[in-house]
Amino acid sequence: MFRIKIKEMLSTTTILIIVFTILTNQIKSTLAGPKGASIVDHLRAEYINLDTALWKYLNERQIDKKSQIRKVFDSHRQFIKENLSLISFKSDKYLLLNRYYEGQELQRDLIHLDGEFGYFKSLVYKSASNEDLIEERAILDFTEEILNDSVKKMFDNIDNIMNKQKLSYRIVLDARDQICVTNQSAQQFLYSLYSDVAYAELKGYTMMQFSWMMLRIYEKGNFTEESNLMRNEFIKRIDRTQDALRGVIKHADRSVWKCDPTKHLKGQTYDEVTRLLQGYIENEVDMNEDGTCRENCAYYQVSKSHGCYQDLYCAKQQRCTGKLYNCQYVDSDMWICPSALNSSRRYDYIEYENGRVLGEKSGSCVRGTSKVDSWWRWLFWHCSYCFCLCDEQGLKSDRYFNLRSTESDIHKNMVVTGLRFVKVKRIFHLQVQQGELLPRGNIKQESLEWKPVDDYQIFDRNVKSKVDYHTLAWENRAIDLDDINVVDPTHVITGIRFRVVGTHLNLEAKLSEYNFETGLLVEPEINSFWQSNDNTDVTGDKRTQVILRSPDIPIRSIARSQVKSKHNQYIEFTNTDMDKDAAQTTVPFIDIQEVTSSPPVPLSGVGIYYKGSGQYGGFIAPKLITYDFTPHIQSPFKAEERSRMI
Repeated sequence: MFRIKIKEMLSTTTILIIVFTILTNQIKSTLAGPKGASIVDHLRAEYINLDTALWKYLNERQIDKKSQIRKVFDSHRQFIKENLSLISFKSDKYLLLNRYYEGQELQRDLIHLDGEFGYFKSLVYKSASNEDLIEERAILDFTEEILNDSVKKMFDNIDNIMNKQKLSYRIVLDARDQICVTNQSAQQFLYSLYSDVAYAELKGYTMMQFSWMMLRIYEKGNFTEESNLMRNEFIKRIDRTQDALRGVIKHADRSVWKCDPTKHLKGQTYDEVTRLLQGYIENEVDMNEDGTCRENCAYYQVSKSHGCYQDLYCAKQQRCTGKLYNCQYVDSDMWICPSALNSSRRYDYIEYENGRVLGEKSGSCVRGTSKVDSWWRWLFWHCSYCFCLCDEQGLKSDRYFNLRSTESDIHKNMVVTGLRFVKVKRIFHLQVQQGELLPRGNIKQESLEWKPVDDYQIFDRNVKSKVDYHTLAWENRAIDLDDINVVDPTHVITGIRFRVVGTHLNLEAKLSEYNFETGLLVEPEINSFWQSNDNTDVTGDKRTQVILRSPDIPIRSIARSQVKSKHNQYIEFTNTDMDKDAAQTTVPFIDIQEVTSSPPVPLSGVGIYYKGSGQYGGFIAPKLITYDFTPHIQSPFKAEERSRMI
């Protein structure tokens, strides 16, 4: 078998490097890749620059065969090592595609191309350690394998599939519905697929150009025309795919939100605002300063407990020291089952003599029931036990939201990549995940971390209500449901915070300018600002309320929660239904699951939304709006440059 022997010649190698560098720089100056292009689009332009320079080198210079082989091998090895060595197609990312026959075909072709490229990579790398291992027969066998009709058919099949807009729209719709599985926004899923297909086509194109070059070097023909035709068709294929997908990707949903877990676990998947408004039994005699029973329960729409008449049932329960709202009469006499002492509930259930039961009566009452009877005073006035809502701050009432800003470490080029609610020392914080921003919208995986929240208590010195934290109460218990989006695509999210607008808790996001190509924040101390939705329910584009009707405890639902809110709405924390839960629980719950995307990306927006199912209290949760990569899907060359090549 013929074996090529290559001997190093320092002077010749130096000259060749200088010549090739000059040629490459000349081509780059006229065929520079597009600014702001995605990584894969940028690499396609880089390789077309490279293969154009190599062909010019092969055709215009009278250089010996050994030097030509070394230059082609070295150039491809360097390009692969710097750009493609870690890129491989992972089919488990796209289980959704198995729903479609075209999707299955596409994956088969991508896997096959990836396998061919693996062999090509080993062939090119082998020469780095020992140039004597370059065998002409092995190379010619490889070129025959790559340039046969089967590879071209794969390219044509991929081109045909990726240009079917109907398939793309179906994928987008299914990706949106399958967010629980993909952990990606619909746009992110389709853009990831576009990138992987583009990488596969680039690998195939690289192998084909390499093959034509080697046939040219081994004097099997000139093949310059074949190379040019293939390059032109490659660029046309890129344009067709981008034209077909750009509109679909642009309008695809970019939201990432967390689905319900298989099992709800307090403190792990959800947490609660506790004892904000809670069902409470109080006798009329204790709801006025005079200790009379001259009115009825409905009279006391706003009141408070003034005492404990003759140490009746009031002496057996924890007194409501706050305000009482919306009192009503249910029945005169009842049996009350008190909750455990360490519970945030007051009652497990209340059973009236007329048969009505508030709450779930299941099994025996652990602490034993108490018989509670209303009574008559002087035959004229009925001293009724009323069912009211108690709004009381206390050690068992976790109703506080952090107002301090949480920002990424911009001095380390870190940006926000994820969100989650955490409850620390009875205060709810919106915590951020941060990651280091890299060129062209990438995030350094190893840099991801959850930034610690401020560790303080409401009773700490120099900690102030309405400055450091917000306290929910009857009159200010609303939270705004918004999507905060960047307007300028050159900005990403670097911070979040809550503020109070009127009586509403309102989300703000910090936006910072950055350079897509370099991945660097642009003087973030200066080029950053806070953005929010300033609309209220009475001014501007008026907000609408998401109303909870007779809500039950959210985790009792067997159905998965669905998003029930939209931008520019709000919801009020309230009590659960009287009959279903004796109004003992505050809803919505707070979803505390991590909301991140896979892979992590910079964010163009964040939001707060409400999700639920049926007549259950549901959950408040954060959402991400992933960076919009649509403007960065670009052809390798501008139109005028393309016309010179085609």
